[in-house]
Amino acid sequence: MNSKAQQLKEFLGRVGRAALVEVAATKGSTPREAGAFMLVSASSIFGTIGGGQLEYMAIDKARQVLNAGQRSRSPAGEARTEVDEVCATLDVPLGPEIGQCCGGRVEVSIRLVDASLEQQLIAKAESEEVRLPHVYLFGGGHVGQALAASLALLPIHVFVVETRAEALEGIPETVETRLTSLPEAVVREAPAGSAFAILTHDHALDFLIVAEALKRDDSAYVGMIGSKTKKATFRNWFLKSAEGSEAQFARLVSPIGGNAVKDKRPSVIAALAAAEIMTALVSHGAQPAASAAPEKTMASNSCRPCCESREASGYSFSCVCASRNHSNLSSERE
Repeated sequence: MNSKAQQLKEFLGRVGRAALVEVAATKGSTPREAGAFMLVSASSIFGTIGGGQLEYMAIDKARQVLNAGQRSRSPAGEARTEVDEVCATLDVPLGPEIGQCCGGRVEVSIRLVDASLEQQLIAKAESEEVRLPHVYLFGGGHVGQALAASLALLPIHVFVVETRAEALEGIPETVETRLTSLPEAVVREAPAGSAFAILTHDHALDFLIVAEALKRDDSAYVGMIGSKTKKATFRNWFLKSAEGSEAQFARLVSPIGGNAVKDKRPSVIAALAAAEIMTALVSHGAQPAASAAPEKTMASNSCRPCCESREASGYSFSCVCASRNHSNLSSERE
């Protein structure tokens, strides 16, 4: 599985030099929350702080910081030396002046990524991945494949569980796969707060897995693909043969994705189900971490007091500070 932490490592290893751009503080309505971050190199980016003109300005300023700072890296790619500690802050009102009408205000901090900061970023990403909510998809058919692809974009840990090896081919690399003859055992072993979507090729197998999931009182979501008839058939079996209760059955979501949209194409079902699952996870209290930036915002300590945010004509003003040479860059607007 190619995790976010691994992607972050690969990006930093590939670009060599990068700047961390982090939302240090927010007020009012803003595109992203405090702690959201991105990495900027001379020619590429990793992550986002919300897009739009704000992000464009931040990328431009980050590249100014990259140009101002001088760094060297050993041939082995291990030791890094920072000649000047360089950082910057942007204080941006999100109004018509920059073509964004969010109405809030964002403080963005920018800092060169040195070896210590790189380790912090990776460690935080790895720590957050351990805490990501788990979503188990039982079945790798057309809908299962489409749902796996949709969920792979979200900050959750996705598993596709199958009894058929060939059905696991084509699963996105960020999704973990499980090949097993006893999929119901995977339900029993799943951590609290997990979500289960059951859509196998076999209705009898669906029933066994759904029953196992409904008997857990700590799951965030239990969904089964199928029609009203399938749901009614499952109810009769669950209550009479599986020793289930009405209260347990009431927690079943079926069909997955709801029935408001009368479109049975796998991609459409997947989009609706992904939104449904994400909503259930957040409602259950398993809201995924928003960012892998270090606990301490980059606008603190080394970037202050020399980089205190200031306003010029009600618009954003930024400065760059070096450990041996404090100097202002131009404000975004005179």
